[in-house]
Amino acid sequence: MESVPDGMSGDPIVIVGGGLAGGNAAATLREEGFTGPVVIISSEPGVPFGRPPLSKTYLRSEEDLDGWYVRPAGWYSQHDVDLRSGSIAAAVDPAAHTVLLGSGEELSYAKLLIATGGRNRRLGLPGAGLPGIHYLRTVADCDAIKREAAPGRRAVVVGMGFIGCEVAASLTQLGVQVTAVFPGRAPLENVLGGQVGALIAGIHRAHGVELRAGDQVAAFAGPERIEAVVTASGHRVACDFAVAGIGIDPEVPAVTGSSIAQENGMLADELCRTSAADVYAAGDVANHLHPLFGRIRVEHFNNAEKQGAAAARSMLGSAAPYDYLHSFWSDQYEHKIEYVGHAATWDEFVVRGSVDERKLIGFYLVDGVVRAAVGLDRGGDPELDRDGEMAACARMVAMRARPAGGLLADEHADLWSLALGA
Repeated sequence: MESVPDGMSGDPIVIVGGGLAGGNAAATLREEGFTGPVVIISSEPGVPFGRPPLSKTYLRSEEDLDGWYVRPAGWYSQHDVDLRSGSIAAAVDPAAHTVLLGSGEELSYAKLLIATGGRNRRLGLPGAGLPGIHYLRTVADCDAIKREAAPGRRAVVVGMGFIGCEVAASLTQLGVQVTAVFPGRAPLENVLGGQVGALIAGIHRAHGVELRAGDQVAAFAGPERIEAVVTASGHRVACDFAVAGIGIDPEVPAVTGSSIAQENGMLADELCRTSAADVYAAGDVANHLHPLFGRIRVEHFNNAEKQGAAAARSMLGSAAPYDYLHSFWSDQYEHKIEYVGHAATWDEFVVRGSVDERKLIGFYLVDGVVRAAVGLDRGGDPELDRDGEMAACARMVAMRARPAGGLLADEHADLWSLALGA
């Protein structure tokens, strides 16, 4: 790889965002042989890392974050990557090819990657500013929750998406008495459907979590810090602290000079390119065009890791589309959820395995086509277990397979035969 690809000036490749996507982009630039200047603008302290342990093992003090670093702390200086931790990109000017930093410094760029991730949605409710109400996104957020999480204390978890479910599980494992308040009928129902959601609800109840489904927080109560949560149904839940996990919004930087197309994030094509010349997007902030699923924005670890690398290759001239099938996982207590594909809606859900034993694979079909699959305590990570059941499910999604529903449900029908016969 040339040090400066054709059409690229001597200005640096600037990466705005020092999370998983930005860190992997920088690492890939160097791995692909790019020797020109690279600058990472990161609002957070420290080096780029993966966030999954913040709701799980790090929250429970079972491991530190070193194993989740994109690259060791010394790698950036050793590879001439200018990592500016604690620095903010105040505005991007695509016409001038510049980034204005919060310090007032203006950086010119040859190419720009926006990998700013997301910001927590916050509750605008009475009492929402009381001490003891937490959100989880950064290491500092997690450390604050860890200081609260002592055995015998009481916590309210607001929202039961992935963050809410994992935090509820981790707090319970730490001996905290947890009550979860959420508007749906079951945890993760919007993503995994009612049948799997009901199983996850049963898992949490079996571990002692009180689930207040179909309800919402109306106010936080307490004279000086939170002492209770009041729900819309009028129920008052006493607590020592609360953790809200109600989703994120894409963290889109301010743009001046000329516009960059946006809709639920930065719009990017199959090469991670935005509507502005030499500007790319990856990770939680990118609403990207997928060859199989259409336009989607994905908020999971695997996507940030792989899309950051894909964007780097695109900046260096690769014409390979970003066609990763998407997968994610969630650990809750002793249970593991695996998911491959993407299905915002579906018209048929087929189960293979045992609902009673909570060990199954579920297939999400649209017009008979397998669009996604979920595994509950069944099979391994499709990224690691290339011969496993979930890897076979990923193959079905990639091939737009139309196996008969009866065969999908039949434990005696080999999944790889169904996938390869697509």
